[in-house]
Amino acid sequence: MTLTKNKYYFEALENYPYSLPDCLEALNYALSYDPEDADSLCLMGRIYSEMLSDYEKAKLYFEEAMQCDVTNLNVPQYYISCLIDNEDYHEAEKLIDYSLKIKGIDKATLWFYRSLLSEKRGSFANALKFLDETAKYCFTKYSLDVVKDRKKFIKSKMSKKTKLEKETK
Repeated sequence: MTLTKNKYYFEALENYPYSLPDCLEALNYALSYDPEDADSLCLMGRIYSEMLSDYEKAKLYFEEAMQCDVTNLNVPQYYISCLIDNEDYHEAEKLIDYSLKIKGIDKATLWFYRSLLSEKRGSFANALKFLDETAKYCFTKYSLDVVKDRKKFIKSKMSKKTKLEKETK
């Protein structure tokens, strides 16, 4: 059964996000073979979060995926993104702190989300500090370039914020 479930999961993953009807069909088959498969539940959560913007429903799928496999390396990054998009900042922060303890997880992505969380809260200095931490875990030129570009962007927002504060005084 595991091979069949994996076949359908990979078929769903291959169709995401380009052919959602085919993705959902394969995903429903995968979940019918194993309703507690964390990766399949995560992909269903991604569909609700990224495609339908139904964050509450997505959170239910992500929570179930986390309960089925608390050490899954895929679920936390998508769940955190969903929480940030839904402005559940405190929950996102707690999940980031927990996820950083999972062996083998992509710490650069988690620190990047931590930076984004600080930025959304208006703490640009902390966002820059967390981007420095992100850079420590970047192992490709592309990911390091993304971090550098984000730093420039935040610094530009900081200078605009400073200019606005000076104008109001």
